[in-house]
Amino acid sequence: MQTLNANFDLIIFDCDGVLVDSEVISCRVHAEVLTRHGYPITAEQVRQRFLGRTSLDATTEVERELGRPLAETYEHERQTTLFAALAEAVEPIPHLHETLDAIDLRKCVASSAVHEKIFTSLSRVKLYERFAPHIFSGSQVRNGKPAPDLFLLAAGQMKVPPARCLVIEDSVAGVTGGGAAGMIVLGFHGGSHCRPDTADTLRAAGAAVTFDDMRQLPDLIARIGAD
Repeated sequence: MQTLNANFDLIIFDCDGVLVDSEVISCRVHAEVLTRHGYPITAEQVRQRFLGRTSLDATTEVERELGRPLAETYEHERQTTLFAALAEAVEPIPHLHETLDAIDLRKCVASSAVHEKIFTSLSRVKLYERFAPHIFSGSQVRNGKPAPDLFLLAAGQMKVPPARCLVIEDSVAGVTGGGAAGMIVLGFHGGSHCRPDTADTLRAAGAAVTFDDMRQLPDLIARIGAD
């Protein structure tokens, strides 16, 4: 394990697209269920509009545009379909396990997803026990990403000042939220949902550094911590 004599005491990882390569699955299911419920949308449009945000925020926006609430069965159908798809097919981000082994800093998860989704994904890739109980969900705060609330909750629960936290994020909402919390954010664009312009987009949102291979992370932490 690499010891990092850095300016950080805690690394806050997003889950989807950072620990697990789940965003393609999530966007596909989200689009399919919304379309069945009278809101035609593609997986790519879901990615562009809702990546990194809570499902509640997405639903509120859709209902505002429709001018009516979605059916009472919508959320149950979306969650049931999504959890089944993740349990069957989600994979860890390549090289994630060895990267975590190489980082001698405290770690936690701060995800916009509900706890059951986080549990489903992390359990399949054998990461849940590695992070539990230090797993925080957007359902625990009033305002989800891009607000800073979730990151501040994680820092508070872990008893680490925000300025001593480093965030790893893959979405504009997450990068924006981490920055608003007073934390340095690294933008990861190695998930299968990322596009050629994702790195530029994350930097424009405030990411201090972007990277697309988890094996780069230990050296990036050491370098940034030494600055």
